[in-house]
Amino acid sequence: MSKTWSVMEKGSGIGAAIVARKALTTGWSKAARRKPPENPADPDVALAEAMAWAVATGALIAVARTLAMRGAARYYVKSTGHLPPGLEKDGQ
Repeated sequence: MSKTWSVMEKGSGIGAAIVARKALTTGWSKAARRKPPENPADPDVALAEAMAWAVATGALIAVARTLAMRGAARYYVKSTGHLPPGLEKDGQ
């Protein structure tokens, strides 16, 4: 695997996750008028709130990481003329 692609893939994924988490925390705080649960596993956190936070966090971070890594792959293709190692056309 190309070291350049490895850095691009990991960096874009981590960066996207950080930005998504910050955006979600800010949005949750404004919408709910309180901070999101720090530890959803804490029995003192309402189950509905813990599940809502888990679903929202998981979904938003997964979407952000996917979009960021696709963008990194497009940039890699533009820069090198070929897909990054490990990515191949899926016939669609």
